Parts: sequence; C-alpha cells; structure tokens
Amino acid sequence: MKKELISRLEIAKGWYAPYLAKAQVYVKEWVASTISAQNHLYTQTHEWFTAHVPVIARQYDRSPAWTQKSLFYLPWFCLFLIILNYFNVFDPRPTIKSVQDPNTVLVNADLRNMITNGRAQVASFSEELRASGRVDFNEQFLARIGANVTGRVSEILAIPGQMVKKGDILAKITSTELTQSQLSFLKAKSGSLLADQAANRARILYKEDVIALAELQRREAEANSSKAEYLASNDQLRVQGMDQASIDRLAKSGLIESTNNVIASIPGEIVERKINKGQVVQPAEALFTVADLGSLWAISEIPESNAYLIRKGQKVTLVIPALKNAEVEGLVAHVDSIVNPQTRTVVVRMEVPNKEGQIKPGMLATMLIESQPTERLLVPVSAVIREDNLDHVFVREDEDRYRMVGVKLGPEGKGYRPVISGLSDGQEIAVNGAFHLNTERKRQLTAN
Repeated sequence: MKKELISRLEIAKGWYAPYLAKAQVYVKEWVASTISAQNHLYTQTHEWFTAHVPVIARQYDRSPAWTQKSLFYLPWFCLFLIILNYFNVFDPRPTIKSVQDPNTVLVNADLRNMITNGRAQVASFSEELRASGRVDFNEQFLARIGANVTGRVSEILAIPGQMVKKGDILAKITSTELTQSQLSFLKAKSGSLLADQAANRARILYKEDVIALAELQRREAEANSSKAEYLASNDQLRVQGMDQASIDRLAKSGLIESTNNVIASIPGEIVERKINKGQVVQPAEALFTVADLGSLWAISEIPESNAYLIRKGQKVTLVIPALKNAEVEGLVAHVDSIVNPQTRTVVVRMEVPNKEGQIKPGMLATMLIESQPTERLLVPVSAVIREDNLDHVFVREDEDRYRMVGVKLGPEGKGYRPVISGLSDGQEIAVNGAFHLNTERKRQLTAN
C-alpha cells in the first residue's frame, strides 16, 4: 500500500512539475519586469525633481541609504495596507451579533397550540382576604358545669361522648358543707316558727293591755329577723344545688341529705370530664363541659391593617384542610370592636352549621372573606408567573412574539387578580400557557 502511494505521488509530481517550473519562470519574469519598471519610474521621477525642484532632489541625494531604500518599498507597503483595508482588517467597528431580548419569546406552531390569548379587562371584583383560623365551640351552646358545694365525688354517672338532656344528673357529691347548710336551714325554720308564735302572743297580750307597745315591737322585730334568716338559709340551699321541692321536703320531714347532684344545665354532648371517683372538688372547678356541636364557631385573627375590609354580614367561605379542603359558606357574624394590643389583630367570627357532626372543634381552617365588589382592571391567575419574586404576564406583540412584562397585582379573588400597574385596559395577553412561554423563553436564551 505504501509503495503504491509513493508511486502515485511520483506520477503526480511528474505531472505538475513542468507547470510549476513554467509558473516559477513567469513569476520571476513578472517580478523582474515590475522592479525594472519601478526603477525606471524612480529614475524619471528623480530627473523631474532635479530639473524642476532641485532642493528636494538634493535633499533626497543627501539622505541615508536606508531612507532611499524605504521609498522604494513604500508603494508596496501602501498596496498591502489597501488590501488589508479592503478585507476590513482595520475596521474599528465590532461585528454586531443578533442578541435576543431576554424578555421576548418566539413561539412555534406546537407552542402556539398550548397558549390561549385574552385581554386585560375592567370588571367587577371582590377582594378575597385569606385568614388562618380555627373551629371552636359555639359559646351560646356551651356549659362548663361544676359542683355547687365542696365535697367528695361519690358517684359518676356520665362519660365523655355521652348525650345528655337538661336536668340529667352527671355526678353525685357527698358534702358535709351541704349537711351544715341543711342543719342551719332547719334551725332557722324552727327559730322562725317560734318567733312568729311569740309575736302572735304579744299581739294578743297587747290588745289585753298586758304588755307595752315596745315589747310587741321587739317580738315582731325578732319574728321578722328569724324569717329573714330562714329565707336566707333557703336561698343558700338553692345555691348549693337543691331545688325548691327538695327543700320543702326537708322542711317537712327534717331528714338531712348530704348528697349533692351535679346536673346538666343545657342539652348536648359531654366533651370533657375532669373528675374521678373519690376526688375532693370545689365550687370554682369545672367538672364537666357540655356542648351542642350542631352549631360551631370559626374564629380568625385578622391583622389590624386589613380590618377595614371586613364588615358584619359579608360572605365567608371556610376551607377545612382536615376534611379534604371541604368548603362551608356563611356570613361574618361578628367583628371585634377592639384591637388586641399584644398581637395587633382583630377577632372575626362566623357561625358554622354542623348537623352531620363531621366538623370538630379545634380543627384548623382558612377563612376566605369577600370584600364589597368594585370595578378593577383584572387578569386571570393562570396568566401570572412568578419570576425573581415579582409577578409577570406575557403581552402578545405579534403573531409569533410575546414579551414578558412585570406587573404589580393585588390579592387573588375568585381566580382573578387586580392590576395595580404594568398593564392597560384591552392589552392582549396569554391567559393560559404562561408557564410554557416562560420555559421556552429560558430555553431560547440558553441556546443563544
């Protein structure tokens, strides 16, 4: 193979060698004729300067040899510069490259099918305030029930989760305090009877002129005082949990009952119990919590800067994440008239119907509160993209070109956001597919 290649090179060399020799001869002849013509031209130029401008000719003759030599090469140097200039070697202007605007994106047919165009338009808008909150008991249907006397728990008749009616007995408490109160009641009753009898006798004796008026008045005063003590002891027993029928039985029979009943004051479900058998309890302690869970409250704390947006009666949507983002429609039932000085918030409340019992007090929730509708310039939420912590939309410039424009927007409401600045009414934008446009924009920037 190597010998064959060498053979072919020899043949090629033999073929072009004559032409190369002829070319070398022609080049030498051209160079020689050019130099001869240049020398002849220089001689004629020198003779002309000698005849017409002898000063320049003498100056040239006295110049060094290298200066005279450089004048010979000067035309060739100028020709070389002309050639370089022709090919823009000395062009000071840089080559302008086509650079894409970083905010512009060009779309193709496939991308165009993913985009829906629309316009920014003025329409009625209700600002939607989002506020974190919680579900709580409806305090109108909540009772924390405690003991009426100090005593020891002798029996517990109710457990958490049990449904009770008003008047049901939840627990029984044995109380020496109640015993002492009943004993005081019986003593006051006896004292009142004796005082009444003494006053009646005094009236008879006074009529018979046996005793003086002062004595009658004294006995009547004692009778009134004893009756007041009797009534006070009666009221004390009522405060300690005895109904009037039981008190009347006590007054009639004189049998002291040391057991006090803890009674449900409202119907509902027992949601909390804080006693055990044998425990000593005080009247200030809440032993049971009974609530009607058919109606609950949703409570949220709104920053004071947004409180002006909320009024009683506004529409509210309660979103409960624990129930797969279930939504409950309602109205604002109450807005606090004061600001919490510690948290700088205002409490807002709505009533939540709970007939099926799926909503539990303590669940976290989000309130979506609608403000009064106003006319605003709106864009769909789907048209907005977030870039560098700023909001942007894509404005359509022509059939295949979109420009990403920064905009300032307000909070979302029902799928739309109000435009504060950056767009004008009627501008055509990409209402769907903005994400795809932004992805293509970044790809085109990377490609360039």
